[in-house]
Amino acid sequence: MEAGCDEAGRGPLAGPVFAAAVILPDTFSHPLLNDSKRMTEKARDTLRPIIESEAVAWAVEAVYPEEIDRINILNASITGMQRAVLRLKVKPDILLIDGNRFRPMDGYAHVTVVHGDATYASIAAASVLAKTWRDEYMRKIALEYPQYGWDRNMGYPTKEHIEAIREYGYTPYHRRSFHPKELEPTLFDNI
Repeated sequence: MEAGCDEAGRGPLAGPVFAAAVILPDTFSHPLLNDSKRMTEKARDTLRPIIESEAVAWAVEAVYPEEIDRINILNASITGMQRAVLRLKVKPDILLIDGNRFRPMDGYAHVTVVHGDATYASIAAASVLAKTWRDEYMRKIALEYPQYGWDRNMGYPTKEHIEAIREYGYTPYHRRSFHPKELEPTLFDNI
């Protein structure tokens, strides 16, 4: 029994990174299932309840900006996946990890798979859950800070988001360790 693991939100300036672990039944198949980045929002939203109801087990975890800043985004992504695995109601025989980096976990065999979300259904399902849960969270906090456009940019460094940081500064949801080039001081700032 395999658990696919993936994350969403490594590159944004704001918000948590979300990670998911999913064990699908051997018979699971859905024509919309693919790497979540290649799917439409509507397709992801259609699949999420199907995955959550038909999976043998699934779990989603968030790692928030304070922890991301303390341990770095790669470690935060791995930590999120490990926490999701530990919350599964069924222990898998092996973990299929999207990407090429993971830290071993006692009692769990794992394999890293570059582009695994386009190769294994369980990883694709995890990518859908991680992405939809994160997007839902970003839309919720966008109500608190509407000037940053998080309901549209999901915290990524868009022009709109960078301009809002210039005008309004950082929020408690921003990752302090992420410094977009557009916000770095230059030699010409004091001229």
